[in-house]
Amino acid sequence: MKLVLDIETQNSFKDIGGKANLSLLKISLVGAYWYPENKFLTFMEQELTGLEELIKKSELVIGYNLLGFDYPVLANYLKNINFSNVKTLDILNVIDNYLGYKIKLENVAQGTLNSGKSGTGMDAIKMWRAGQIEELKKYCLKDVEVTKNIYEYGLQNKQIKFKSSWDTYEIPVDWH
Repeated sequence: MKLVLDIETQNSFKDIGGKANLSLLKISLVGAYWYPENKFLTFMEQELTGLEELIKKSELVIGYNLLGFDYPVLANYLKNINFSNVKTLDILNVIDNYLGYKIKLENVAQGTLNSGKSGTGMDAIKMWRAGQIEELKKYCLKDVEVTKNIYEYGLQNKQIKFKSSWDTYEIPVDWH
């Protein structure tokens, strides 16, 4: 049972004094794709117990920067989960381990899928602040879909790609 997830926050690093204060970020929305039901789901901040149940049932949680961003923020909400015990495929971590540096999801989406995201994390914060919850859900679920499609491409092709300003590069992957 696999789960793809992505979080959006109510505030930015600038609001909390930088990345060192990651625990001060507040979740606005979590988007997920639950493979057993072939279903995209969203969880608002007050609905995270439903997400907690899915994470506990998951054999693999897939995402982009889960270890460096999503999990540390989620850990403030989901106290009953020890994220170090959750079997995780963090695509950004795979890329960083191979290249020695990080690549934006947008560049991986462009290289691997020939399509990109629908906006940025700052756009998501603006949507939250403007009360544009349906737009926020669409944005977040697009990121989930992009991450899911990159994962599936890597499963099928044993590689993913990323686009830089001068070329497209391949990264070998071995995902089960």
